[in-house]
Amino acid sequence: MNHACSTESQLSQTEEFLHTQIPITRAMGVRVESWEAGRLVLTAPLEINHNHLGTAFGGSLAALATLAGYACLWLELGDRTAHVIIAESTLSYRRPVRGELRAVCHRPEGEVLAAFKSAFAQTGKARVRLSVAVEGAQGTVAVEFSGTFVARRGGL
Repeated sequence: MNHACSTESQLSQTEEFLHTQIPITRAMGVRVESWEAGRLVLTAPLEINHNHLGTAFGGSLAALATLAGYACLWLELGDRTAHVIIAESTLSYRRPVRGELRAVCHRPEGEVLAAFKSAFAQTGKARVRLSVAVEGAQGTVAVEFSGTFVARRGGL
């Protein structure tokens, strides 16, 4: 897949897939902002994802971070028959988010990605650990997410 330039069609197809297959994404107002140079950015508005303090709700932050890893792997695989699931994750909430929720996931480094894709091609199953940063004001890291995702071909 060429990551140098994402088409509007690719972004909207990914967003529609998320909204159809994972209904909470529609309720959260999740948008696929960009997918280029191996970097996926998902956003969601604070207005429908806030807590009683007016900052981003922790559950929304966790969901958006998980979704960014999921969608990054789904796009990277390019196999629409693959099922992507989260197997394990950790989150560190560093500071509150007072504006738009913005999750950034970078695809794995070359050798890690190649091994993942090779295992998936050979066995129909592979796992990889991804990191996601949820940004606050001026791009500061507000939440650090690390998760192990599993991709399987066919049924779970």
